[in-house]
Amino acid sequence: MADLRALFSSNDPSGVQSAEAFTNRQLQWSLVATALGEHLQAIAARGFDVEDLEHPRNNVIAFYGIGGVGKSTLLRKLEAALTAADQRPQQWATAIGAGERLLPVRIDLSRSASTGTDFERVVLTIRLALAGAVGRPLPGFDLALRRYWDAQHPGEPLEDYIRRTGLMGKVGQLLPDQLQAAVSEVAGSLQLPGMIGSAAGQVATALVHALRERRERAQALAGAARTAALLEAEPDLEALSYYPHLLAWELHHLPAKKKVVPVILLDTFEDTADRHRDLERLLQRLVWLMPGAFFVIAGRNRLPWGEAALEGQLDYTGPTAWPGLTPRAEQPAHAAGGRRQHLLGDFSTADCDSYLARRLTHEGQPLIGPDIRAVITERSHGLPLHLDLSVARFLEIRRTGRMPVAADFDHTFPALIARTLSDLTDDERHVLRSASLLDAFDLDLATRAAGLAHQAPARRLVERPMIGEDPYAIWPYHLHGAIRTALQSDDTHTPDRWTPADWNQAATRALAALGHQWQHSDRTAATGDRAFLVACLRQGLRLARDHHLNDLAWLTDAAFAYIDDSVWEPIAPPTPAPGTGPAADTPADALAEVLTAISRRQHEHRDLTTRRLSDVLAAGLLSDELVQLALYYRAKADKDLGRTAQAMDGMRQVAASEGRLASRARRGLANLARIHGDFPTALSILPGLGWKGRQHRVHGDILWPQGDFTAAAHAFRQARDQAEQHQAPGERAIVQTRLALGTAFTDPVRAQDEIALAHQLLEPLDQRATVLLAQIAALVRDAGTDHAIADRVSVLRAQIDVAGLLWLIPLLETALVFHHAVRDDQGELTAAITRLQAATATGDFAYYVDIAHYMADLPLPAGSAVRWLEDPELIRTRWRRLVMDRRPGIATV
Repeated sequence: MADLRALFSSNDPSGVQSAEAFTNRQLQWSLVATALGEHLQAIAARGFDVEDLEHPRNNVIAFYGIGGVGKSTLLRKLEAALTAADQRPQQWATAIGAGERLLPVRIDLSRSASTGTDFERVVLTIRLALAGAVGRPLPGFDLALRRYWDAQHPGEPLEDYIRRTGLMGKVGQLLPDQLQAAVSEVAGSLQLPGMIGSAAGQVATALVHALRERRERAQALAGAARTAALLEAEPDLEALSYYPHLLAWELHHLPAKKKVVPVILLDTFEDTADRHRDLERLLQRLVWLMPGAFFVIAGRNRLPWGEAALEGQLDYTGPTAWPGLTPRAEQPAHAAGGRRQHLLGDFSTADCDSYLARRLTHEGQPLIGPDIRAVITERSHGLPLHLDLSVARFLEIRRTGRMPVAADFDHTFPALIARTLSDLTDDERHVLRSASLLDAFDLDLATRAAGLAHQAPARRLVERPMIGEDPYAIWPYHLHGAIRTALQSDDTHTPDRWTPADWNQAATRALAALGHQWQHSDRTAATGDRAFLVACLRQGLRLARDHHLNDLAWLTDAAFAYIDDSVWEPIAPPTPAPGTGPAADTPADALAEVLTAISRRQHEHRDLTTRRLSDVLAAGLLSDELVQLALYYRAKADKDLGRTAQAMDGMRQVAASEGRLASRARRGLANLARIHGDFPTALSILPGLGWKGRQHRVHGDILWPQGDFTAAAHAFRQARDQAEQHQAPGERAIVQTRLALGTAFTDPVRAQDEIALAHQLLEPLDQRATVLLAQIAALVRDAGTDHAIADRVSVLRAQIDVAGLLWLIPLLETALVFHHAVRDDQGELTAAITRLQAATATGDFAYYVDIAHYMADLPLPAGSAVRWLEDPELIRTRWRRLVMDRRPGIATV
């Protein structure tokens, strides 16, 4: 089919070739073919009774989806395929067969497409289509219809009405003639006086009398058992809605050569629904009373006929009446009587590109280039309406004399919003705009974001196809991407559009609603408290950033909850390195950058972490509490880089603030004292640390360098028990890895299990330094037995250097010293000690040099300043004993 808009967009009618490109809807073709094939089998079965009003109905298939998803196009293509057998997909031949005469009747119920569309027009359209296909009167129905027409339209001939309303078509005049012929046929059969033959009312009355008297000729003429009752009823709209029962009987009893199966395509079905469902009730009655016809219904919303909740509003409701339309039909779509209601989804990326490439062509080649097609596809989120609007934009730009470029289509369309909002109530539109601020939501979140006191509008909204659902997500609902983008960026032409202040207030409400859910909802059992925290943080930070909300409210508490357990899930997409992207300009930007820098340090060099945090601190956008957060993690990164003076300064500032991180900062000071070799000072800080300062873990770190592995293991186990009590998997993995390291020195057999447990606990986490520490523990376990240990050390050294975790290098070299000491390889031992001395030349971790000399039974170098907790000779004895105890195990290696 030619695109007239494209044809009239250029002075060269042959230059641009356009066609209505129909993207592959393979699934929908198969669904219709299967359902229609099953319907044909059902009506051909011996037990089929067209007058049975109690049997469940499966003569309908429904497609629903958001405006612009391609429902009308699908129905037009179905109409064409049903009209011309050569346009049918191959799979239809098997499902439908070639022997059936199928009559497609497509009716657009859109109020805008046909002013005054009503049930009367629907009935006339169906009968008019049959007039040409059957080519003969249908006496019982035609007499009833003519009687109705004469009563409801006195003085207006039917042919004039058909001509005036555009129903004429090439067979338009057949219907009035056939209706008149039906009246005459009944009058003649009943041998009525000549003048009475033109009065349908009098003929109907005579036929009723004849039927009541059980005259054989009248019964043969009327056929349907309920004909008399229908002809006696007042010929009003209510009676008209029951006349299709007569039509169904007539069609079923046609001679074989005249038989036809109507396939009635009802488009834009959402325009039939109102508060009272008056028109929908009449249309549903039509479907029920014509079980021999097959109906394809398309609309924006699900057909609710299979739900018992509509009882009293419609005649036939519930899963028993419509088994295929139930909300949770359990039968597979391909089974007989199976699911008959389907969401018409978006196009795939490949389908979008194919559609755009075939929509406009020039000399057989796509007129829309691949770069433009890629932009349109991305912005469309698969919505066909967006593709059509983009094609129109392409033609409009081209008409001005300029060739369109990709940047022209980084664009949203007001028409998307108009189509979306057209059939929503005021409250539903309010909830929709509020929900568009959220990446995902539930009923409570959407209601609170909208500032409403009741959930009914949100509940109605989530039943619309523009809302996607993932029942396994933290928040199950999300708005279609194209509609969400259009609402947020181009809602400037609707009568009830929001002002910037409205959007800001809604963002404030949405942020508060997220905070309320995080602080009050019990999500632990369903999704895990940690996952819910991260989800709230991601949405909250984006809301605060996009709408420049300076009051971070609950986000500060959530940020501290996030860093509490050292798990480090991504909070936001990685941000550009300083100097390569825009600087943070809101408090939310600054907080997001802090949390991103903290989590990304597991994948970046620690020097980048310090620079990112320094830049955020320099911007001055953080509150006092969040300044302490940035200072603390910058000090930790400085410690990892061996910048002990800077780390000490940062930790002192945070400890002096007596804020939330004061205990952690004091722990940092204890660790820095240990790093300096000042163990008594480190030990003196312990009593004030408690759980928040990880007191037992710090104690174990102080004890094992003394060679007191028994006491250190006890401290680490206490720390692990505390972590389990506080449900802190990150801390549990850290202390388990330290326990594995200590055990690796003393009992390599048992260390195997401890290291395996450490890796198991680390698997779901993102702790790069602890993973590397576990690998060092494995080196210690294998000391003296692994001839390839030097290669393992080289790989680890490179990984440590890439990560910027320089504090691990002295420990790595100490593990290598242990290996060579066990093997008594003096040459390698000397080289390893030399490297260790170079790695600790600043004085940090110098106690590893002393430990190396203890293991090798060598005198200490001059100038050792390590302050041990016990007599250095006792510590020497402990470390030397570890080496000697390991040697018998390598005798045969």
